[in-house]
Amino acid sequence: MFGLVKTVFCPQAAIVFDVFHIVAQYNKVIDGVRRAEARAAMETDKNVIKGSRWLLLKNPENLKEKEIPRLEKLLSINKNLSKDELKTIWQCNDRQQMSKALDDWCTKALESGIPALKRFVKTLRRYEYGILNHADYPIHTSKLEGINNKIKVIKRQAYGFHDLEYFILKVKQACL
Repeated sequence: MFGLVKTVFCPQAAIVFDVFHIVAQYNKVIDGVRRAEARAAMETDKNVIKGSRWLLLKNPENLKEKEIPRLEKLLSINKNLSKDELKTIWQCNDRQQMSKALDDWCTKALESGIPALKRFVKTLRRYEYGILNHADYPIHTSKLEGINNKIKVIKRQAYGFHDLEYFILKVKQACL
């Protein structure tokens, strides 16, 4: 689909992948690893791992004071669950710097030996062009997703417009 849109309608467009969507996919991988580790854990460690899903997925700055020691204990039990610095790749300003950060992250993930992380690295490599394009075009999809949400609300409130031009005017009015 991306190829068709780019070549037919916008041949000069560069496809940029937003950090939010990549991290969302990574969170699914981490959740799968956490479940596998919980199944494989010894009985004494299961109590620490059980109920740790949101603790692992939280951003460090959002951790509560009492959650920090639990996270540290959880990570000391199993290094496979360690939080990663995937988001820092998008903080690079330069394409070469971003490429190096991505290479470093992928190398660490591959060295972990975790099959789910290896598959995730393959996905990242397949879409590397869109990730690296973020260095040239540091945009995020949050505004676009907000506008899409507005359009959906307008469509729901109207129970469908029979006149496309009127619908377009309503969307333009909402986005001013």
